[in-house]
Amino acid sequence: MDFFKYIHAVGTGEKGNRDLTFEEAKDMMMQVLNRSVYDEQIAAFLLGWRLKPETTEEFRGVVEACDMFVKKHTISDSLELGYPFDGKVNNPFIFPLVAKVLEGSDLNLVVTGDDLAPAKKGITLKDIATHLELNKNIYYFDRADFFKEMHNLTSLRMRLGLRSGINTIEKLTKVANSEYAITGVFHKPYVKKYVEVFADKYKRFALIQGNEGTPELFSKGRLWVVNGGNVEEIIVDPAYYGINYTKSWDKITLEDSLEQVNNPSSEFLKLAQLNAAVFLFVAQKAKSIDEAFEKLNG
Repeated sequence: MDFFKYIHAVGTGEKGNRDLTFEEAKDMMMQVLNRSVYDEQIAAFLLGWRLKPETTEEFRGVVEACDMFVKKHTISDSLELGYPFDGKVNNPFIFPLVAKVLEGSDLNLVVTGDDLAPAKKGITLKDIATHLELNKNIYYFDRADFFKEMHNLTSLRMRLGLRSGINTIEKLTKVANSEYAITGVFHKPYVKKYVEVFADKYKRFALIQGNEGTPELFSKGRLWVVNGGNVEEIIVDPAYYGINYTKSWDKITLEDSLEQVNNPSSEFLKLAQLNAAVFLFVAQKAKSIDEAFEKLNG
């Protein structure tokens, strides 16, 4: 279809705007990924789409289009961790330590990385993955290799400099055909959107109020787990497990982040154990977070 039709749908104001159908959203994203339209048109659509704003049906169409480009490599017994691509600013990544805690289990962790995307100027997961020797139970996939069409949009998105609907849908790609997945969410209204878009793609899907939008729990927060047609909400409080970790509110460097992973404090290690327990519970390796935490500390 003529791409201008999609720009018109999101860029003519409150009275003229309309939602795209599933098929229209899929076609729009196919054209964007194939770069069959001008960069200016892509930027105009992304900005208008964000302001409209996006619908679940549109997200589903976009995800369907993306799935046609992703080169997949099956990793058995794996949990996909959905990280944002704009990085972390104030705190280190904890997933490398979580993997070490999980060495004795049969759960593999799948993470994806790429160059920095808008809007935060954080330390990316790719920065960590390329500066650390990761455990064998972590499978890192670089988007430039398995989804180069999305990778190739990064420079355009950085010139735009704003978040767009791509930020929402790009965190989960099912690159490893994982049966289980967990991603971070900032705002509760997005829980419903994520569930409607992604839950049927996994055997079990979960969301967590993770640190800086990641699936990493650093302080008291909510975990949402999809069980069939129901969404169970669980409060997870590190203090309940005797963990007294204080997260940072100050910007850290890559060197600081790597140092905290390479030489973790005792409280940071305990926090890694709690995150590992959450992951085991989501992947149905334990009946509860409490049970998983006790096993890891047994």
